[in-house]
Amino acid sequence: MNRRTFLHAGMLSPLGLGLSQSMWMRSQAHAGTRSGGQAKACILLFMTGGPSQHDTFDPKPNAPAEIRGEFQPIATSVPGIRISEHLPMLAQRAHQYSILRSTWHGSDTHGVGVHFNLTGLRHTPRSGGEPQLDRRDPPSIGAVVRQLRGDRNGIPAAVQLPRPVGDQNNAMWGGQHAGFLGPRYDPLFIFDETWRPGDPIPGFSPPSDVPADRQANRGRLLESVQQRPAPDTSAEREYDRFQQLAFDVFRSSEAWRAFRLDLEPRATLERYGDNRFGRSCLVARRLIEAGVGLVTVPWMFKQSEENFDTHSRHFPKMRSMLLPPIDRAFSALLEDLGQRGMLDETLVAWTGEFGRTPKINGGGGRDHWGRVYSTVLAGGGVRGGQVVGRSDAQGGVPADNPVHVSDFMATMYHALGYGSDTRVVDPVGRPHYIVQGKPVLELF
Repeated sequence: MNRRTFLHAGMLSPLGLGLSQSMWMRSQAHAGTRSGGQAKACILLFMTGGPSQHDTFDPKPNAPAEIRGEFQPIATSVPGIRISEHLPMLAQRAHQYSILRSTWHGSDTHGVGVHFNLTGLRHTPRSGGEPQLDRRDPPSIGAVVRQLRGDRNGIPAAVQLPRPVGDQNNAMWGGQHAGFLGPRYDPLFIFDETWRPGDPIPGFSPPSDVPADRQANRGRLLESVQQRPAPDTSAEREYDRFQQLAFDVFRSSEAWRAFRLDLEPRATLERYGDNRFGRSCLVARRLIEAGVGLVTVPWMFKQSEENFDTHSRHFPKMRSMLLPPIDRAFSALLEDLGQRGMLDETLVAWTGEFGRTPKINGGGGRDHWGRVYSTVLAGGGVRGGQVVGRSDAQGGVPADNPVHVSDFMATMYHALGYGSDTRVVDPVGRPHYIVQGKPVLELF
């Protein structure tokens, strides 16, 4: 394997393929009773930068021009529900998803919002600045699913692609890994910026001229010459685990083909969109089919000029660069999962770190706004065609049925069968209750 690629994946997300029996039993002993929704897996679409509620799922056509903006609302497949004119494909699928128009958490800081929307919990206090990845923090929902479900079919139970949630100033905001659960439960991060989702992952495939049986013989030979007493230091144990990981990747080559799109019909790829976001959504569907429990798909670009952090030129960016790929890929994912009979057992969630200001600024943009924003849930037992909550006339604060982000995450956990009694365990065996909010039960 390419050494740099392997170490990059290893240091940030040791796959730990295959929990030990004792660890698995211990985690299940603290897991609580699985109840609630019917989702067996989840795809989380994360819109890095914070998309505007006004210009996506909560248009305000009767507000003053400096608030309603340039876009018009359009009718959807559900009478009475209207969304942005630049989401026409999603408008045709409104019967498959529900919109929460009163999600909030109150912070206008990227890192705080990212952590909230990936964990449902507050980050550990910092001395200053944006909260970056920290082992003191609560775990992401992907890490929780990885511990509770365990890895299957030789693939980690949680995967994130095509990149981390961050921008050019903050590469890895907090909340994306396993936090205090330890690196064993980190999601597998794929974030080589030169990698095109759906192509072979660099360093994760054996050379083309080395057949599987020859690779297996190499592994057995190495094991025979490396026989030694059991490692007694953490460094030795980690070395052994990473080495075993490398062999497990090769031995599970068929399962790892879920990352590749060469067997997908060209028409399917075109339906999703032949770009990093569309391709990632299609890979996410394939990973769920292969047994992955939770796939996080962040927006495809890190530069703030190319993500939803639209402080300037908001409307040209949304119109031409941001909304068309979202509309195509998100609607294709819902359509594809529905046609394959997978939507009932696959939760699809759409969020960002916060919304945008009601009033358009002097640069033609909208600024950070955590006081209200829109989120979307589909599948996994969620009844489509609903709107829960309402923002005020200016789209600035919840007007009724406020849904704190901890409740939004509790709703996701509920769809996956976990609730307030669900516990995870840290490396020294201490249990932690991980679901702090209350699920929005009217969605089910």
